[in-house]
Amino acid sequence: MISKIRALSGVLYTLLVIPFAILLMYWLKKSQRKVRQITAKTFITLFGVQAKVEGELDPNAQILVMNHQSFMDVIYLEAMHPNNLCWIAKKELGKPFLYGHALKAPKMILINRESKKEIVFLLKEAKDRLEHQRTLCIFPEGTRSKGEEKLLPFKNGAKLLIEHFNLKVQPIILCGTRQCLDIGALRFNNTPFKLKYLPAFTPQGEQWFEELKEQMQAEYSKMYLESKG
Repeated sequence: MISKIRALSGVLYTLLVIPFAILLMYWLKKSQRKVRQITAKTFITLFGVQAKVEGELDPNAQILVMNHQSFMDVIYLEAMHPNNLCWIAKKELGKPFLYGHALKAPKMILINRESKKEIVFLLKEAKDRLEHQRTLCIFPEGTRSKGEEKLLPFKNGAKLLIEHFNLKVQPIILCGTRQCLDIGALRFNNTPFKLKYLPAFTPQGEQWFEELKEQMQAEYSKMYLESKG
C-alpha cells in the first residue's frame, strides 16, 4: 500500500511539476539543462532516493552506454550528471502529450528502432547534439528489461553511432532501479539501487562491441547476485 501511495505521489509530482518545466524549457532555451536538473534533483530529494555509486564519472565521455530497467535510470542521471545529456529513445515515447514535450523541448533524439533508414536520421541528429557539446545517452538493449540476471541483446545502432563519430564511451551499469521504481506497475518501493561507472574508452578493434556487452554483463551479474545476498 505504501509503495502504491508513493508511486501515485510520484505521478502527481510529474503532473504538477513537469508542465511548468516544459514551459520553462521552451521559454528559457539556454537554461534547459538547469531546468531539467533541478526538476530531477527535487524528485530525488523529495522522495529520499538512495543510490550506491561505484567507479568514477568521466565528464569527457561523449556517450553513455547503459542497461535500462526503470525510468529511475533517467531521473537519477539527469539529476547527478554534470553534462547536458541527450537521450536517444524510441519514437513512441514522443507521442503522449506531456512526456512527448518533455523529450521534444530539450531536443532529445527520438528514433524508430525498427526502421533501417533511421540510422541516417540518428547520425544527423547526433552530429548536431555533439556539436552543441551534449553528451549522448543510449540504452543498447533498446527497451527496459525486467531486472533479471541476463541483459537483453544489444542493438547495433549504438555500435554504428559510436564508430561513425569515434566517440569516447562510458559504460554504466544500473542494478535494482526497477525494484526501486516501476511506474507501469504503480510500484515505488524506493529501495536503494546500485550504479557503477566503468572506465571510459575509445573503441579499438573489430570486436569491441561484443567485448563491451560481455564486460557489462559480467559486472551486472556480479551486482545482481550481491543484491540477492
